[in-house]
Amino acid sequence: MTDTDITTTTGADWAAWQESWDRQQEWYMPDREERFRIMLDMVEALVGPAPRVLDLACGTGSITARLFARFPGATSTGVDLDPALLAIAEGTFAHDQRVSFVTADLKDPDWPAKLPYDSYDAVLTATALHWLHREPLAALYGQVAELVRDGGVFLNADHMIDDSTPRINEAERALRHARMDQAKADGALDWSEWWQLAAQDPVLAEPTARRFAIYGEHAEGDAPPAEWHARVLREKGFGEARPVWCSPSDTLLLAVK
Repeated sequence: MTDTDITTTTGADWAAWQESWDRQQEWYMPDREERFRIMLDMVEALVGPAPRVLDLACGTGSITARLFARFPGATSTGVDLDPALLAIAEGTFAHDQRVSFVTADLKDPDWPAKLPYDSYDAVLTATALHWLHREPLAALYGQVAELVRDGGVFLNADHMIDDSTPRINEAERALRHARMDQAKADGALDWSEWWQLAAQDPVLAEPTARRFAIYGEHAEGDAPPAEWHARVLREKGFGEARPVWCSPSDTLLLAVK
């Protein structure tokens, strides 16, 4: 894909940018759709088919898109700091009254005050919070616990590394990267290449520049194991917390208030 494929005479083709983002993410996570499916299964099982959702670190609105496709009666608030990804999200859902977007830094202790609701049935996030280190992530989990209603849920699908199994980790990583190399040879875009396209787009160039001024190339946190996440979530006020899906490298962790 080139930038001419995703720009029209009247502006950006938001559907094409969403498709491009999905393909780029799937290069890293070929089972990405499976984790979304299980996430929404757990939402339906615990809070029903018309939830009020906070799409935390929403990016382009990937979770919200799948939420609405499955649950047309749902509502969503997307919150993120990334100007470029929020531009795609806002463009994609410009005429959908079920969703609103909030620009906020999750490391700012006052970010929940920007939300339109005081509580949510479900807070959902995927492949986003690994850029936080443990202390700010634990603080964020405390804020999430206050936003989730009693009986509501929090689901986080992300990299959660178990350092107690180094041989397993290395073997898995070697196979995964060999497959990624093959996909790259077949034309898949990686993170850097995708952002290069965004920087060349007449609509996204300016928000992309602001994005890199905020984040730099790519932030990385601690990626603690699933047991750490579950323990901290219980300490912050959730009654139950455990993995409900995992791949060799990632985990979908569910907490119930």
